[in-house]
Amino acid sequence: MATVTLKVEFRHVRGPHSVREVRRADLIPGVFYGPTTPTVTLAVDRKELTTKLGGIEGSQLVCFASAAGDLDGKTALLKEVQVHPATGDVLHVDFYAVDLSRRLKVRAPLHFLGKAAGVTAGGILQPLHRELLVECLPSAIPGAIEVDVSELGIHDTIHVEDLTLPDGVEVVADSNYALVTVLPPTVEAVEAAPEAAPEAEAPPAEEAPAQPEEQRSTGRAG
Repeated sequence: MATVTLKVEFRHVRGPHSVREVRRADLIPGVFYGPTTPTVTLAVDRKELTTKLGGIEGSQLVCFASAAGDLDGKTALLKEVQVHPATGDVLHVDFYAVDLSRRLKVRAPLHFLGKAAGVTAGGILQPLHRELLVECLPSAIPGAIEVDVSELGIHDTIHVEDLTLPDGVEVVADSNYALVTVLPPTVEAVEAAPEAAPEAEAPPAEEAPAQPEEQRSTGRAG
């Protein structure tokens, strides 16, 4: 992985309004910390951060350039970027101190390449994971792990054991850990409703026979 050089400056904490002052100066507040590194507050130029680290996937190695002796030349990982949920503006950045001679665990994004044979046959490509936890030296952190899915048929699955990994990179997961598959087509069979049988015409009602004239009389013969 290529290391990005980033200008940073030490940020003095002077109370609750200091962060606002930093942002008004078009700087982004941040922190630099690690297992053996005391937490240091710093600030980064907003434009430089956006230009050099905007759209970065996974973990990015950064080398500080600073007039402050305690920060200049330090190597860190871009650990976290806090973004405003409505505007998308970067609010805060975290940098994690690393030792270039020691292996560490980071997350690497997965890039699925090619068009799966199962997709051509009507199936649906279903990624099961978008990134993997890997272990390697900081200098060997992969920008992404490529996964060729072109030979993947319907119901086929690619596992960790099927990956071709960069030298010095190991996946922190079981070899049978599934990464991507092709689902069968989901076509719903729509059955035509049977046509309703035509209603039979009701037979005409039979008229009651007329009563004889003598039975219609309500009186009795004397």
